[in-house]
Amino acid sequence: MSTTHYGSGGPSGPGECLFDAVVLSGGRSSRLGGVPKSTLIVGGSSLLERTCRALDGARRLVVVGGPSSDLPSRAELVREDPPFGGPAAAVSAAVVHLMTDPAPWVLVLACDMPRISDALPALMSGALATGASVLAHDGGRDQPLAALYRWADLATVEKQEVRNLSMRSLLARVTWSPVEVPAGSTTDIDTWADARQFGVEEPGAGR
Repeated sequence: MSTTHYGSGGPSGPGECLFDAVVLSGGRSSRLGGVPKSTLIVGGSSLLERTCRALDGARRLVVVGGPSSDLPSRAELVREDPPFGGPAAAVSAAVVHLMTDPAPWVLVLACDMPRISDALPALMSGALATGASVLAHDGGRDQPLAALYRWADLATVEKQEVRNLSMRSLLARVTWSPVEVPAGSTTDIDTWADARQFGVEEPGAGR
């Protein structure tokens, strides 16, 4: 497995930390008519491919969702319980999967943010500076699905009932800091109008 070093932050910050990465790709994509977000092609690659490629420095790469031909060979595929149970259920499934061999830090990303690679340096630097879990702050909002969590914080979610739980509720006991990231780096694709901003057209459009 590859490792990446981020300075020398000592025991409270990432320092020469190993981080695991979790990619959430198992939503219903109901506002896209059921077309999986992970399969949308932006810049010649699917959103799942783009997100995973941005995580080359992760020690372990866990993808939560269904099988996909776009998964890199090193990805560890898990499924949330119940399937399509929402992001809190997906994060919980990843935590359970990582429990036997966790890194000190876990980067959690939704797979529907085409520019997310622009936000990662700020998240890493923010964690190093604060020693705390950090969430991307972009356009006036905090993004819990673009965040670098201390394993000690994230491990607590494994004990919660996660069915239909929101991410905000899941993380209610986690102490975190907001980190400013480049504007638009966490812009996500929820609708076909969003997709068109990245050059993705709805199937059958214009016919």
